[in-house]
Amino acid sequence: MSSNLKLDEFSADQTEAAADTATERSATDLAAVYDVPISVQAVLGRAHMEVASLLRLARGSVIELDRKVGEAIDIYVNNRLVARGEIVVVDERLGVTMTEIIKDGDAA
Repeated sequence: MSSNLKLDEFSADQTEAAADTATERSATDLAAVYDVPISVQAVLGRAHMEVASLLRLARGSVIELDRKVGEAIDIYVNNRLVARGEIVVVDERLGVTMTEIIKDGDAA
């Protein structure tokens, strides 16, 4: 025997309890992947150079990249483009903030 409840008859307590259970179940389900290593890259730009040029680089050398100042950087996870972002400075350290999530097929 089942009873049908209309949405307005469902109490807030039942809704909160269901949400808490779903959150706990989700966090527990993800525990298996917490220790999986991933590679995250924030790519400022790219440059092509010959090995001879690479060997001549020294401290203070400037490498011209294919991006302009202020352009978004690409963020890769396991060599897959997942987002674009900006460089930020936090407590005198460089960081990256994501400004756009890239969905499958949007990378072009």
